Amino acid sequence: MSKHYIFFTRNVLPQPEAHIIHDVNTANAAANLGYPAILVYIQQGKKALNPLDWFYPFRPKKPSEELINFYNIQDKLKVIPLSMPSPISEKGGKWTHPSTYVCKYYFPVHIFPHTKILHTLDWNLVKTAIRAGIPVIYEREHDRNGKYEPEIVNSPLFQVAITVADSVRENMIQNGMPPEKIVKLHLSYNQSFLVRQPEAAAEWRKKLLVDAREHLVVYSGGLYKFKGVDLLLDVAKELPRLQFAFAGGNKTQLKAYRQLVQEKQVKNAIFLGYIQHERLPSLLQAADILAHPHLSGQAATFTSPLKFFEYLASGTPIVASEIPPLREFKTANIVAGWCETDSVAAYTRALKQALETHPRKVEGYSEQIEFARQFSWESRLAKIMSYVDESLQPSIVY
Repeated sequence: MSKHYIFFTRNVLPQPEAHIIHDVNTANAAANLGYPAILVYIQQGKKALNPLDWFYPFRPKKPSEELINFYNIQDKLKVIPLSMPSPISEKGGKWTHPSTYVCKYYFPVHIFPHTKILHTLDWNLVKTAIRAGIPVIYEREHDRNGKYEPEIVNSPLFQVAITVADSVRENMIQNGMPPEKIVKLHLSYNQSFLVRQPEAAAEWRKKLLVDAREHLVVYSGGLYKFKGVDLLLDVAKELPRLQFAFAGGNKTQLKAYRQLVQEKQVKNAIFLGYIQHERLPSLLQAADILAHPHLSGQAATFTSPLKFFEYLASGTPIVASEIPPLREFKTANIVAGWCETDSVAAYTRALKQALETHPRKVEGYSEQIEFARQFSWESRLAKIMSYVDESLQPSIVY
């Protein structure tokens, strides 16, 4: 019986959160590299009511068109949705929590017999896998409260722990993770961001550049104050001749920020909502400047901004605040402008200067695009596999 490279995310798909985009794209990259990759995720609502899915869940299939378009998945990845009908939910108690069914039933009975190696951010499932004799790749994006079980992290089946920031690495060590098993790797971008889309980019500019404005500034990512969204709105008010477009956010955030724009009377800012991954590359290529105005604070110490690498791949000039995880890129000469954090005046100056020194190129800035190639999800996955014992690696089948 053939064994698979299993990825698990304890989430209902599709959703736009960065950690879910990470999960989907990591699995997609493994499939693109030829591994027999299967992404396992949670299914709820009416779709979870088929008894066949409860008792025979291991039936890998192609992702739905909705998932393919939402995440721009290529054609090799297979998926398995695990049905969790009511009353199973995250709000339930121990016996009605999805993790219970994942770790006590679905994986031990149906998934592990087909698993060569497991790749996940879910610590509960990591423990279940190691105890069942399944090798594991563990990812950790944020600090953890609580110690790691020594018998798990010291097991030879525990292959590698991947994190995105030095601060998270230190937290993991303090909680008992062996330092030699931790590898720091940045997040990545979908290979579709490298494909030039000049016609679609031109359509975005035609749509967004209104009231005789000539320059377009785009922000893509979560609509959170700590990411600098409020700061960027204040910058927009200082530069009324520029058009600012924000891509991302959920319904609640969009409603709040659209109301804030009216209250602040910022007439040159528009909130586009979540843009599916198949359309996002052309929006980034349409911009004159891509904005990365992340504020200082705790969140700035452990972030590995997904959008920064998507920005790089677009070839569009970037203006970024100097947060710790990005400082290593200052010497690479790939960012049009750097500025101190938390300052509207500093970001405004950097933006104005970048527009003068880095005029928009339809073809993008080649040095930036070439630099970005090392940060594709496929490159990241290949690095991860280099830390896995060869005997435990799944065979390449494509």
